[in-house]
Amino acid sequence: MRIIHVMAGAAEGGAENIMLESVLALAEAGLEQCVVTRPNNPVRLEKFMQAGIRVETASFDRVLKGATRATLKTAIETFRPDVIEYWMGRAGEFAPKAHRARSIGWYGGYYKLARFKQCEWHIGLTKDLLRHIREQGVAETRSCIVHTYADFTGAKPTPRADLDTPEDAPVALALARLHEKKGLDTLLDAAANIDGLYVWIAGDGPLEADLKAHCTRLGLDDRVRFLGWRNDRGSLLAACDLVAFPSRYEPFGTVTVDAWAASRPLVAADAVGPAAYVENQVNGLLIAKNDVAALTEAMRRVIEQPDLAAKLVAGGQASYQAQFTKAAFVKDSLAVYQRILDHAGPF
Repeated sequence: MRIIHVMAGAAEGGAENIMLESVLALAEAGLEQCVVTRPNNPVRLEKFMQAGIRVETASFDRVLKGATRATLKTAIETFRPDVIEYWMGRAGEFAPKAHRARSIGWYGGYYKLARFKQCEWHIGLTKDLLRHIREQGVAETRSCIVHTYADFTGAKPTPRADLDTPEDAPVALALARLHEKKGLDTLLDAAANIDGLYVWIAGDGPLEADLKAHCTRLGLDDRVRFLGWRNDRGSLLAACDLVAFPSRYEPFGTVTVDAWAASRPLVAADAVGPAAYVENQVNGLLIAKNDVAALTEAMRRVIEQPDLAAKLVAGGQASYQAQFTKAAFVKDSLAVYQRILDHAGPF
């Protein structure tokens, strides 16, 4: 089977990671693939090429669309795909009408259907995103869920000395863009209430200066590490004691699956994505958004109650094995692609 993936994403981000890891998993499964994307992340492009995946780059400029449309048209005509998958809304805006029957729109957020008007098929990352898709008028026969996956097999823990962190200190890891939606200010406020807790924040974004200033005001500069964007989250997960996920807004949040896959206890705020999958005191601790006291208490419980931490890890692993493994992702993706091929026919 031959698949073209189209993504006009940011240089880094959670959805961009999902796309990268999805394409690599499908390559391992033997699919022939081509990626059309921006040239804004050399690491991602190199990984595609190392996996033998053809890569074409384009600007995806919304004003000067001609060059991107020409690149995509050439890629489609020469690669002759069975299926074309458009990852996120901007990519969907470039889908040509001529190939609507074999085109998928991928929703990692609450995108308007108009952005995928030339896609007959629609994939939601979560149950609520599937609801959103169907409420816009997409038929059940043309929409489905394909869950993401995580796989950190072989990841070695980041040496704590590299991050100026004591070996015996409890560490909370946040994998998040430095944005108001991610609630990292509440994490810092909570950390100030827990003696000896170190916090690693892996991500970049517009609030970096504000969060660092807030950290200084709280007297936490000696216990908080701003790591910037990292491509080794498996190693960071292996080295931490718990995963903190205090987002105010989150359609899904791959951090949930990352914590479960890495066997780390999860503390998550009840944004719509985590709230749909995290069962409180079973596969994580689910707390109210913007509640510093609740976040403080939840992290303290995980640190001070090893039996609880072990229970959450076991529950998270059960949830991971049930829905979020690489094998489950590949199986579900291939089933969708085959339905599309049966409908659209060979190129």
